[in-house]
Amino acid sequence: METEKTKEISSTEAVLMGALAPGVNGPTWSVLKMVFLLLAVSLIAMLALAFTSSDFVIVAHVLFLVIIGAVLFILLAGFLEQTGLVSVEQQMKEIGLSKEETKKDN
Repeated sequence: METEKTKEISSTEAVLMGALAPGVNGPTWSVLKMVFLLLAVSLIAMLALAFTSSDFVIVAHVLFLVIIGAVLFILLAGFLEQTGLVSVEQQMKEIGLSKEETKKDN
């Protein structure tokens, strides 16, 4: 009997699969949440600097950017809640990188 070792997919490869295949997998959603967190941190820092400059036009612009970022995150989270996440293995099958499909072809 031949024992096959299943190759573990790294998170970097999973994110790249998420970029190439339809659907969103778990690691890609985690990276997106971290990006939005970093965006929120930078916008909060900009908002603090805008308040210290006491120029309310800049404060209004930064608040508008905060609102845009929050709405974008809420819409994206709602969309993913409705559609659900896709497994990395399913994405690999859809773009033809699965070992099972290559065995069926041979």
